[in-house]
Amino acid sequence: MNMNMEKNKDKKVVLSGIRSTGNLHLGNYFGAVSKFLKLQDEYDCRYFIADLHALTTNPDPKMLHESVKNILAEYLAAGLDPEKNMLYVQSDIPEISEMYLLLNMHVGIGELMRTASFKDKARKALGITSDSDEIEKEIIGNQTNQRVNAGLLTYPTLMAVDILIHHADYVPVGKDQEQHLELTRRFARRFNSFYGVDYFGEPVNFNFGGEALKVPGLDGSGKMGKSEGNCIYLIDDEKTLRKKVMRAVTDEGPKVPDSPVSQPVANLFLLMDLVSDKEVVDHFRKAYADCSIRYGDMKKQLAEDLLKVTLPIRERILDIRSNDELLAKVVKSGAERARAYAADTLREVREIMGIRKI
Repeated sequence: MNMNMEKNKDKKVVLSGIRSTGNLHLGNYFGAVSKFLKLQDEYDCRYFIADLHALTTNPDPKMLHESVKNILAEYLAAGLDPEKNMLYVQSDIPEISEMYLLLNMHVGIGELMRTASFKDKARKALGITSDSDEIEKEIIGNQTNQRVNAGLLTYPTLMAVDILIHHADYVPVGKDQEQHLELTRRFARRFNSFYGVDYFGEPVNFNFGGEALKVPGLDGSGKMGKSEGNCIYLIDDEKTLRKKVMRAVTDEGPKVPDSPVSQPVANLFLLMDLVSDKEVVDHFRKAYADCSIRYGDMKKQLAEDLLKVTLPIRERILDIRSNDELLAKVVKSGAERARAYAADTLREVREIMGIRKI
């Protein structure tokens, strides 16, 4: 029955989505996009812009639309070939929304409320500062005008549909999404077991052959992220990028030779490892070890090396972003290809669930 799997025996399907909020930053580029480029010929790659997922934060409608166009232009500028990769916008595939409704009939409220990301986002939305595991009771008992929308709760179901509707084999996710991927596997097993079929496979994380890369932000801790405000964006102009790097958090500097490297400075070295020549990195590591390092010089060098990566991409982004005809052509083609697979899966899921014409 599984027509989608028959179509893709020759290549494994890799699927990834990015929420349409803001712009792509260095974390997106080095952590995912630059690696996607290496998969274009060996795998059946499908990448989408998750504008439905973005609705969980109730974005301004105009900004949502602009963000979709921005990210598409940035994907293309970074090197993703629409002839080799299926590029589409999530909301252009109505089959996703219908299957989202159908799969929710097999998903428990309790298991959704227990996901770590939902608890964290619910606390933030409601202004709850406690880290109690009883967050479910606090949400239900909340009497303020603040609310947690149902879309945020069922986010894992929508993510599961994004994956299962394509019968994806591999899904590159970071640590914060691993729990959601495990839920996808659980939902697939549950569907198969309930209906006595062997329909959905269980997708696995794609680690690109090594440990997942966590690109650090400029605030001295954690990873680079839009919500943390610690990003260098691919669209940043030269002045903006230099300013951000020069303001990056450091420390007072080593006082004793061969001192351990503090987290903020380790972050700068990690960024340098990504964009600078080995000789440059070795020079500053040696300077740190013998206490002669000058962070101002290090930051200036880092900014120069980052610009060598980002400025060519920025130029292509600006060129592509102004070409509405090209953008429309890419997403139209991507939607047609994605819907061909999604329609097959939805039709088969409806049949399995007993939703048939009389």
